[in-house]
Amino acid sequence: MKCPACDAEVSEKAVYCHKCGERVDSGGDLLMPSEDQQTQLPEDAGPESDNAPAEEPVVQPASPQADAEAAPQSVPEALAAQRKLADEPEKELWKGTYSNKAMIGAWLACGLVSVALLAIGVWLMHWIPWVWWVVLVVVLLIWPYHYLLLKYRRLSVRYRLTSQRFFHEVGILRRVTDRIEVIDMDDITFEQKLLERLVGVGTIRITSSDRSHPLLMLRGIERVKKVAEMMDDARRAERIRRGLHIEQI
Repeated sequence: MKCPACDAEVSEKAVYCHKCGERVDSGGDLLMPSEDQQTQLPEDAGPESDNAPAEEPVVQPASPQADAEAAPQSVPEALAAQRKLADEPEKELWKGTYSNKAMIGAWLACGLVSVALLAIGVWLMHWIPWVWWVVLVVVLLIWPYHYLLLKYRRLSVRYRLTSQRFFHEVGILRRVTDRIEVIDMDDITFEQKLLERLVGVGTIRITSSDRSHPLLMLRGIERVKKVAEMMDDARRAERIRRGLHIEQI
């Protein structure tokens, strides 16, 4: 076979001419791509290059609704929320007065004093007959006195606790009512004596920033522990409620 360029004799299996270097294989144009074909590779011809730039993450634009929810409330909206909280109904949580059980110590003392006086009267009546009548009158006066004292204490005080205020009413013929905002209560404690613990009564001490009653003592309260916890819960709930709408302004 001859080279088409220089007419030199080349082997049938040769691809290039050994003399001029010209390609002598007739199917070479089909087998080997041209320079333009080598430089321009199709996009799906092979795997991506390691140096290919990474795709940038697509950032989704925030929706107007999300922006509205994230944006702080305006002053009119905050004032409207404040008025809504102020219009919440006031709920009554507890009502009470001086308990009958609060005088258990006084009743026991009356019983002991009565027995002692009667014993002294019986012992002295043989020498001084009129002493017996004195002892009998004293005993008969002790019990009515404590009974009337109990009625006076029950009728002269009234307590009422709501979700926002504490009402304290004093007096029988002349009734005076004071109100304390539960948010103004600084400290609520209760105390019980030995006999009071047996019947579940006690005294509640309220310390507040109220000018009329910076220190208020509620004596003879039945279920004193539960009532004190109820007052403290109402105070904390009201402070949280007021704090929420204050932060919204």
